[in-house]
Amino acid sequence: MTAVAEQVAVDFARQREVVAALRAFLPQSSILFDHEDVKPYECDGLTAYRQVPMVVALPETEDQVCRILKTCHALKVPVVARGAGTGLSGGALPLGNGVLLSLAKFKRIVEIDERARIARVQPGVRNLAISEAVAPLGLYYAPDPSSQSACTIGGNVAENSGGVHCLKYGLTVHNILRLRVATVEGDIVEIGSEALDAAGYDLLALITGSEGLLAVILEVTVRLLPKPEYAQVVMAAFDDIEKAGQSVANVIAAGIIPAGFEMMDQAATRAVEGFARAGYRTDVAAVLLCETDGTREEVADEIRRVQELMDASGAVQTEVSRDEAQRLRFWAGRKAAFPAAGAISPDYYCMDGTIPRRRIAEVLRRITQLETKYGLRCANVFHAGDGNLHPLILYDANLPGELDRTEAFGAEILELCLEVGGTITGEHGVGVEKINSMCVQFKPAELEAFHRVKRAFDERGLLNPGKAVPTLTRCAEYGRMHVHRGQEKFPDLPRF
Repeated sequence: MTAVAEQVAVDFARQREVVAALRAFLPQSSILFDHEDVKPYECDGLTAYRQVPMVVALPETEDQVCRILKTCHALKVPVVARGAGTGLSGGALPLGNGVLLSLAKFKRIVEIDERARIARVQPGVRNLAISEAVAPLGLYYAPDPSSQSACTIGGNVAENSGGVHCLKYGLTVHNILRLRVATVEGDIVEIGSEALDAAGYDLLALITGSEGLLAVILEVTVRLLPKPEYAQVVMAAFDDIEKAGQSVANVIAAGIIPAGFEMMDQAATRAVEGFARAGYRTDVAAVLLCETDGTREEVADEIRRVQELMDASGAVQTEVSRDEAQRLRFWAGRKAAFPAAGAISPDYYCMDGTIPRRRIAEVLRRITQLETKYGLRCANVFHAGDGNLHPLILYDANLPGELDRTEAFGAEILELCLEVGGTITGEHGVGVEKINSMCVQFKPAELEAFHRVKRAFDERGLLNPGKAVPTLTRCAEYGRMHVHRGQEKFPDLPRF
């Protein structure tokens, strides 16, 4: 897959056939097919990949969703489900010969059960809206991706999203209890249970993170938690990346599980500070944010221990948030890392891999070497506590060759993650962005097992085809084309 998806010309006869079939039960306003109407749906948050969909369907009811799926299944038309379009791996990239199924109108919180501490929500409900709705009850929904003010719970389930507090409170899969989904044939199935366990196979975990390949999400039952009594953040500055990385390992080794544990290198802190004025030092190699929450007594004890460990690890400065406003400002800066990168570069490519915590410093040093190799800058932000890194490669798509070098740079970062014992994704998913890297991480027998699961749910391969799991043929072609990157040369490039 090249960086810009190969554009598929519209088959107008096929388009008319699909539109006519959908008009049998959808109002005209719920079907888009004119170029200017479908153009806004051509990509998700990974804007390097674009494809204008043949048709966009905007249902308002579950029955309409099921009838869309039944119709497309009968016509053998592929379907891509889409939420808010904030994904960063091209998972919602539409197909030029398919239907883009938007769940944007499914934004109702169906039920809040304060005593059971659960909420039933439609897939188009924003992540942050759940916590806002239950805040008067002293509750909240724990997973908090940086895009939580815009991303939807359906998309969070599809990608198994995390966030800055996932170290202590888990990913999406750890915070949902039940799913209501529609199969590719348009049948409704309920998966999971409000109880602690459900009989049979754990299909809840299988669907979560399946990137829209197995079913379309109609409703999610989420787990709510009591809002912690108190929380504070330690911001620590380090003049050496290795010391910062060791500090992360030392805190975890001491048995402390912070609510959030984030790391930014100097390039990231400089970008963020100019954008969000969060109060970060910009003259140091790295900044760590470590939050603890609980009772005031618990927090006071953990904050003291964290400061002691960071000082012993070589921090040149530690600062504890004085009040709630400053704590939120520290986190606002971290969550602004992606838009901050956009403010200093015409384009940026956000990678997503996971590595063992003890290898953080090594990986950052090698990413710096790759900057020189490819002639591109890279700002790094980490969910340091669980080793989930987000290198932001800065480039200009208008300059010939820069996007190609950026893709090669990103692919080598993912291979580096595998080399040190990690994986190619942490929370963004595979989509189209990392599909070739799947060929590196998994053996043919493992990929074939994934395909067997896919066929069990979607025998014709109509749900989000071409995403997440590569074909064995693709991997063979990628293996033949794959040049050993240690031999690649990019002469006459700017060096950093």
